Amino acid sequence: MTMKKLILGLMIGLLSCSVQADAAKGQEAYLEYLRPLFGYNGQDFASQHLKVEWKRYFKKDAARFIKKYSGKHPDAAEFLNSAKFQEIAPDVADFAMKYAADSGELAACD
Repeated sequence: MTMKKLILGLMIGLLSCSVQADAAKGQEAYLEYLRPLFGYNGQDFASQHLKVEWKRYFKKDAARFIKKYSGKHPDAAEFLNSAKFQEIAPDVADFAMKYAADSGELAACD
C-alpha cells in the first residue's frame, strides 16, 4: 500500500468518526436541553421529519426550526433564541438528520 493511500484511508476514517461524534453530541444536547422543553424522547423528535426537512430547518442559524418549535412549544422560545441554542444547533441538526424518518436508524435514547 502506498503512503498516499494509507493517509487517505486514515483521513476518511477520522472524518467518519467526527460525523458520528457530532450526532452523539447532538443527542446529548437534545436530551439535556430540548427534551425537557419539548417532551419527546430522542427518537420521537428525530423521526418527525425527513433528512432534507431537517436540513432546511437548521439552515441560516436554525431560523425555521426556531420559528416552528417556538410556535409548538412557547415555553421553549426563550431558550431557542439564546446563544446556547446557537452553540448546540449544529450538533442537534446532525443528530436529527442521522435519525430522521427516512434514515433507517433508530436512536437509542429515552
